[in-house]
Amino acid sequence: MTTRTFKKALYLSAALLLSILPAKAAETIKIGVLNDQSGVFADNGGTGSVAAAKLAAEDFGGELLGRKIEVISADHQNKPDIAAATARRWFDTEGVDVIADGAASSAGFAILEVARQKNKIFVISGPGSSDFTGKACSPVSFHFNYDTYALSKMTSDAVTKAGGNTWYFITADYAFGHALQRDATKFIEAAGGKVVGSSAHPLGSTDMASFLLQAQASKAKVVGLATSGADVQTAIKQAGEFGIVESGQQLAGLLVFITDVNALGLKATRGLQVTTSFYWDLNDDTRAWAKRYFAATGGKVPSMVQAGVYSGVHHYLAAVKAAGTKDPAIVAKKMHEMKVNDMYNKDVAVRPDGRVLHTMYLVQVKKPEESKYKYDYYKVLTTAPGEQAFRPMSEGNCPLVQN
Repeated sequence: MTTRTFKKALYLSAALLLSILPAKAAETIKIGVLNDQSGVFADNGGTGSVAAAKLAAEDFGGELLGRKIEVISADHQNKPDIAAATARRWFDTEGVDVIADGAASSAGFAILEVARQKNKIFVISGPGSSDFTGKACSPVSFHFNYDTYALSKMTSDAVTKAGGNTWYFITADYAFGHALQRDATKFIEAAGGKVVGSSAHPLGSTDMASFLLQAQASKAKVVGLATSGADVQTAIKQAGEFGIVESGQQLAGLLVFITDVNALGLKATRGLQVTTSFYWDLNDDTRAWAKRYFAATGGKVPSMVQAGVYSGVHHYLAAVKAAGTKDPAIVAKKMHEMKVNDMYNKDVAVRPDGRVLHTMYLVQVKKPEESKYKYDYYKVLTTAPGEQAFRPMSEGNCPLVQN
């Protein structure tokens, strides 16, 4: 082979390689589930959120616009630096189009900042801070599921008006916990109640004794648990050991997942009032979806985080299909324009600040003798449409919205 022929062949090979690489990158629509898979939020999110995202992909036949839908996942261990680094790597080098879940609010804010910089979509389900649709709102983020405002409004308002007019908070010492106590205090005071004190516990506390003793000493009628995941399980279990309820105080779990109820059992959680955006046994559609989820997870009960991941990924894929492209700016615009429609959201609007206006439910945990079958845990007390449950957009201080 002559030098000239060799160079020509080399150039042709390089050109062919360059033409193949972008095509290969464009062959998939890649969804990254980034959450806690080994820590305090592993049960209510974790691998169950991955399974939920895959169910959404199945609804579209696993393929869209001629591209395979791929779901990948990673554990950020509730560390914002790991969350940000993973999100950046996914967006920059691994072709991820959208990130779902987020778990802890602190990690969620880190993911959001990277998504904002890279102009990529973030479907928020695990993080609960109402600031995601307030001062931290963005054109590319969508807050599916609950937030601290809705949780606080429904649970604290109901408990206070029923006579629980003095509160002591045991609060998770990070963004979510502080936002939850802040929002709950507003509704407690509006209902004529008073917060008499609070204690802040670190993430992953295994001993809540000192906090519970302070709550007992306060003589507050209600011990408000502004925490979640394994931490709220620890608090409820140890509150039973300290005889909190037996001594006349009431426990109010501002964020208790059905996975927590399942782990603790109905005897320990009976009577708790809980606010949720999803319950698997609500209707025929949620039961049919839950059957698929049970099969995919070996019979685990789905939390509202996992249902929110499904809903968010489903809405994203529906928007990609409607837009005919996976261009993030176009898809984000389409996600705002379209109503959310899935197994538990029917014609639900997405506000300009990214808030998805889910219907919210105040439920009460059944007594053991009231439960008739597996995971028959809740009875619905109150239903609130999203427009009533979530903070008015005019009060959120979202910079995208002209108040």
